[in-house]
Amino acid sequence: MKTAIVFLADGMEECEALVTVDMLRRAGINVITASIMKRHEVTSSHNITVIADALAEDVDYSAADAVILPGGMPGTTNLNNCELVKQQCVSFAAGRYVAAICAAPMVLGGLGLLKGRKATCYPGFDKYLEGAEYTGESAVTDGNIITGKGMGAAIPFSMAIITALIDAETAADIAASVMYE
Repeated sequence: MKTAIVFLADGMEECEALVTVDMLRRAGINVITASIMKRHEVTSSHNITVIADALAEDVDYSAADAVILPGGMPGTTNLNNCELVKQQCVSFAAGRYVAAICAAPMVLGGLGLLKGRKATCYPGFDKYLEGAEYTGESAVTDGNIITGKGMGAAIPFSMAIITALIDAETAADIAASVMYE
């Protein structure tokens, strides 16, 4: 079974986090939500409290296939200020999957992980995608890096992750099951 870790931070865009978690779990992917806040309770940018499965510092990253960064503000800033998140992104980029949506691709850009790659993000944050070719598409997969544009692209972003971790047929089946056309 494939495993993905979704980092949760105060100020995250809850739909980008939870739609992704939901879609991946529907596909049979083991998803671990990991709080970077030193507590299980994480409050979103729209004041919704979510209980993470684990604290990020307690997660075993060795068997995971992907790390995922939801966007939102100041959630992305919190992710960008977390050394553990940045370390794991660099580690995973060496051969596993790294995915980020909305403002969160700026974390990858700041780490140099987007150089020479196609990527997307929330409009206006493209200036932080250092060395990337900004596409403006809903979701972009370039090698083992997956980026999404924003909340409205949470389903295509999730389908791109499912395609990468499992296959396109499973992603299409999940999309159809939720009436996404």
